[in-house]
Amino acid sequence: MEANKLRLVFFFSFVTLIPTLLAGIGNFDDYWKKREQQAWKKTLAAYNPNPENVTSDTNHSIHKALISHKNQTRAYHKAYHGKTNSTASHRRNMMGKHKKYSGPCLATNPIDRCWRCKPDWAKNRKKLANCVLGFGHQTQGGKRGRFYIVTDNSDDDMLNPKPGTLRHAVIQKEPLWIVFAHDMHIKLNQELLITSKKTIDGRGANVHIANGAGITIQFVEDVILHNLHIHNIIPRSGGLIRDSVDHYGFRTQSDGDGISIFGSSNVWLDHISMHECTDGLIDAIQGSTAITISNCHFTHHNDVILLGASDSYSKDKLMQVTVAFNHFGKELIQRMPRCRWGFFHVVNNDYTHWKMYAIGGSQHPTIISQGNRYIAPDDPKAKEITNRNYGTEEEYRTWVWRSEGDMFLNGAHFKTSGPAAPPKLTYNKLEMIKAKPATFVRRLTRFSGALDCKKGVKC
Repeated sequence: MEANKLRLVFFFSFVTLIPTLLAGIGNFDDYWKKREQQAWKKTLAAYNPNPENVTSDTNHSIHKALISHKNQTRAYHKAYHGKTNSTASHRRNMMGKHKKYSGPCLATNPIDRCWRCKPDWAKNRKKLANCVLGFGHQTQGGKRGRFYIVTDNSDDDMLNPKPGTLRHAVIQKEPLWIVFAHDMHIKLNQELLITSKKTIDGRGANVHIANGAGITIQFVEDVILHNLHIHNIIPRSGGLIRDSVDHYGFRTQSDGDGISIFGSSNVWLDHISMHECTDGLIDAIQGSTAITISNCHFTHHNDVILLGASDSYSKDKLMQVTVAFNHFGKELIQRMPRCRWGFFHVVNNDYTHWKMYAIGGSQHPTIISQGNRYIAPDDPKAKEITNRNYGTEEEYRTWVWRSEGDMFLNGAHFKTSGPAAPPKLTYNKLEMIKAKPATFVRRLTRFSGALDCKKGVKC
């Protein structure tokens, strides 16, 4: 009798821990064990032992894009204003708000320059997969697969998703490039579980995933999410949910994250507009790596981006994430991002709002901040950009947190730590080109968030 009681106590205690340890998997069966093992092998393969090389390559691409944009801007001013420079306009751009642009198509950063402003973009959608930079640069998504057109915005059957729905598309075994037949508002009844080698491409339609569950990228690799609006995500009850064409299982209650990346590698999130999710906008945890978050627009949220969820999960030391060309906008509070263990390159982002802090971390993460613009809030207690969570100065003085070429406005300040100078590195001339300073951030992030792309028209 006592033995049976102990077994029950152990069982329910373990079930209680499962949501934390396994992110919603209620029954960690042989299928999920195999996926976890495969995902960890992919993580090891995706991990770059020399992350500085990736940051140098990104810096070189930024430099090239800025030269191209400078020539575009001169041509535009000459054609439309009869002049090539405007000091007043420059000053407004430095301190002013992001406003909707109504001029000719401009691609202002190296990722966008790779595919934007071409009228035939819709005929060459998969070119996008060649454009990612940073730690997610090997992400291919569904490039090698066929197109799948989502025609139905419903999400009614979790076990047997209806063909033509987004849920039916993402559980297929084969690589797929998923597009939308028309504008859609999709309310997910339960979390959307994406399988490997998928691209969800919202260009050409106004696609909102809202007022329901969020997106889960768990124990997979090669996923691209592009040009989506994700907002007002709420927890859902869980239950039996199909996660592939030949498997379904019990899921516990979802947290209400907009996008949850769990034990996955080679993930690219680009041109996504996000706000007002119950938990985080983006979480990447449990050994996820090779991730690029770019050209996104974040507003109206508390915990924005979490990169590493546990101070005790040392496998996150393999986590490598690039955060580039994003706009952290109105009514944000903290975690832009909040980092643990790994290596994080935060480059050429525009931080126009925060209420507590912008960048935080624990467990000695390496954070390289280059060419960002930080505009502090008026609150005198919130001027510091950085926050070492739960660490004493004695503990964090060796953490490598560097600021290079950043701009600090309205009293913003970045508390650096680690060696006074970076370690001496040997690279070729292209790799050593540094990122442009933060005076260029306004133009680099001008078109952050979901774009209004129409077929046959430059996007």
